Amino acid sequence: MAIYAHPDDAEFGMAGTVAKWVKAGVEFTYCMVTNGASGSQDPEMTRARLREIRMSEQREAARILGVKNVVFLEFEDGYLEPTIDVRRAVARQIRIHRPDVIFTMDPTTRYAGSYVNHPDHIAAAEVVLRSINPDASTRQMLPELWQNEKLEPHKPKALFLMSLGGKSDAIIDISSVVETKIKALLAHGSQIEPEAVEFVRGWMREAGKAKGYRYAEAFKVLNFEEENARPRERKAPRARVRRASRSTTPSRRGRPSRRGRSTG
Repeated sequence: MAIYAHPDDAEFGMAGTVAKWVKAGVEFTYCMVTNGASGSQDPEMTRARLREIRMSEQREAARILGVKNVVFLEFEDGYLEPTIDVRRAVARQIRIHRPDVIFTMDPTTRYAGSYVNHPDHIAAAEVVLRSINPDASTRQMLPELWQNEKLEPHKPKALFLMSLGGKSDAIIDISSVVETKIKALLAHGSQIEPEAVEFVRGWMREAGKAKGYRYAEAFKVLNFEEENARPRERKAPRARVRRASRSTTPSRRGRPSRRGRSTG
């Protein structure tokens, strides 16, 4: 599951990995948090018209990549903050789709080179981190999702954060699917000029240099399976203190993970 602020955000930094994983049989969901209605300098454009254009472009890009589900949360582009309403909306989708892996931007990235990061990117990524702990994973957080909507808590196995020139834990070779990524990026015709493609290719070439890949995408990775597998320190009981009679095995929250396929 890729959770991001605007149409074309995923295509810039994640779409090669998305295309590669889809080809390998992974079911992918896109969750776009804003409506994309601010992305134009055209004085004749309206927010309502641009919203429809950009949603259509995102659907087409997803089709090219083989993304099965596209969710539009439709918060206002340019005004996004990590409010409880946004957090609830994102946590709801995570509990519905129950992804094994979530992709988003890195909320700590405020600038890279001469690029100043959009505040919506930071806010959407911050919301995703809050979904990991506590919004989507904790039963008594946002209890209306569990009590009223019957959406059990869910925590993914891993979180992939887009890395823009900083430290990376995973460099993914996307050379075999780079043209699919470029085609999906160009589906955002209201935003992307064909001349921008070479810039994106350069970005991907730079990401692949460390591993000798022609084109790559880089991510910081948080692996929650390792966290869950880590043995916990047990303290010795105090003298002459009788422990309560209850199981020491924590109950499993949420539904069992789906077998036979991975989800992103």
